[in-house]
Amino acid sequence: MTYGGSEHGELALSVIYLAQESGGFHPPSLADFFPPAVLFEGTIFELDRLMLIRLLMTAVLLAFFFVAMRSPKVVPRGIQNIGEIMLDFVRVNIADEVLGKEQGKRFLPIITTIFFTVLFLNMSGVIPFLNISSNARIGMPIVLAAVAYIVFNYVGIKKYGAWKYFRSSIVVPDVPIALHVLLIPIEFLSTFILRPFTLTVRLMANMLAGHIMLVLFFSATQYFFFEAAAGMKVFGVFSLAAGLGFTLFEMLIIFLQAYVFALLTAVYIDLALHADSH
Repeated sequence: MTYGGSEHGELALSVIYLAQESGGFHPPSLADFFPPAVLFEGTIFELDRLMLIRLLMTAVLLAFFFVAMRSPKVVPRGIQNIGEIMLDFVRVNIADEVLGKEQGKRFLPIITTIFFTVLFLNMSGVIPFLNISSNARIGMPIVLAAVAYIVFNYVGIKKYGAWKYFRSSIVVPDVPIALHVLLIPIEFLSTFILRPFTLTVRLMANMLAGHIMLVLFFSATQYFFFEAAAGMKVFGVFSLAAGLGFTLFEMLIIFLQAYVFALLTAVYIDLALHADSH
C-alpha cells in the first residue's frame, strides 16, 4: 500500500496552497530525514535524532518481549497475553500459512524478528515527540531486505547446491529454447535484483510519505491557529481533522508494512525451498 492516491495528494496540495497564500508557511521537506548530529559528530559512531529514535525503539522492543516472556505462565495474563497474541498472529497468519507447520516453525524466528523490527521502528512515526519512523531513511530498510535476501538464498543453496538453485530460479521449464534468451535475464532480474529492491523501497517510501503528510497537516494546523491572519484561522480546523484522520490511516499502514515485509520474506523462502518445481 502506498500514499499515491489522488485524494490525499489533492488534500495536501490544498493545505500547502492555503498556508502559503497567507505567507510565511514552510512545508516539510526531505531535510527532516537528515537532522544534524547529536552525539559523536564526525566519527563513525555519529548519531542524529533519527538514529537515536531507532535505538530507542529497538530498546522498547527488547524490553517488551523481555517483560512479557521473562516468567511465562501456562495461562497467560497481562503483557504476556499481548505478547503471545502477537507471536501467534505471525506464526499462524504468515509462517504456517505460507511455509506450512514444519517449515513455518523452522523459520519462525527470522520472520518474527523482521515483523516486529519493522513494526516497532514504524510505530515511532505516530508517537508524540518522536513523530518519525527511522524506516523512512533507507539504511534500515536495506539491512532488513539484505537479511531476507541472504536467508532465502542460503536456504535454496543449502537444499539444492548453488548451481542447481540458481539454474532452477532463472530457467523456466518447458518453453522453447529461443525464449530463454529473453526469459533468463527477466527471471534473474526479478529474483535476485528486484526482490530486495522492492522490499527496501516499499517500506522506505511508505514511511517517508506518511511522515511528510502528517507533518504537513499538523504544522499547517499550528500555523493557521497561531500565525496566520484572522480570516485564515478557520482552515486550521480542517487541517487538524485531516491530520487526526491521517494518523489513524498511518497506524494501519504501520501494521501493513510489517505484515507485507514479513509475508514476502516467507514467500521468498518458500520459493527457494521449492526452486526445482518452478
